[in-house]
Amino acid sequence: MTVKRIIPCLDVKNGRVVKGVRFAELRDKGDPVLLAVRYEEEGADEIVLLDISASIEGRETMLSVVRDTASVLTIPLTVGGGIGSIDDISRILSNGADKIAINTAAVKNPDIVSMASNEFGSQSIVVAIDAKSIGDRYRVYTYSGTVDTGLDAIEWAKRVANLGAGEILLTSIDRDGTRLGYDIELTRLVAEAVNVPIIASGGAGTYEHFYTILTIGGADAALAAGVFHDGIIRIGDLKRYLMDRGIEVRI
Repeated sequence: MTVKRIIPCLDVKNGRVVKGVRFAELRDKGDPVLLAVRYEEEGADEIVLLDISASIEGRETMLSVVRDTASVLTIPLTVGGGIGSIDDISRILSNGADKIAINTAAVKNPDIVSMASNEFGSQSIVVAIDAKSIGDRYRVYTYSGTVDTGLDAIEWAKRVANLGAGEILLTSIDRDGTRLGYDIELTRLVAEAVNVPIIASGGAGTYEHFYTILTIGGADAALAAGVFHDGIIRIGDLKRYLMDRGIEVRI
């Protein structure tokens, strides 16, 4: 069994960590640097930092937040939001990020995935897919869940994996912030369709939710935000729970 990862997510707007439900009703959750330190101390395997308003506002990722957060971490940092070019990727990586996550830019110009993979290595390139259930399909949304691209999420996952994405960060918009559990079906379909690691996101509310997505859902990593920010679940306690259930994690 491969080692499973637990990844806290810092959704950042105007320099502060926020969290909402289904990408709306955002509430302040604190300072990204302080939260990053706390989560590494608790045993997080990685940190994901998403500048959630950058694409909507048509601006670049806030590099000062990236630098400050990266400076306090020894675990990998993935940064997304407002990334539209190879130069953007280079700047973010040179400011301390270990990986970048692209969503809107990849849909607008899929070639950026292959170019970035060739330039920086596939291990540094994460494609984020925000998906919503529409009828009997899962569709890809961009611009922080506001634009329906019409793309089928499973087919899009296959394409970006073939283009050179090293990982896929898969978020269920329907489950985001609800604490009702991850979308098992969506995650399983994507995990079965591609041969790159899947980071599942959206809906974590209990220890059991993490266990289910890492087993039945086929995810390689589980990402969460609100349950960590609010102290409902501590990462160390979660990892011990998973170990007791036979899941291999780093302690």
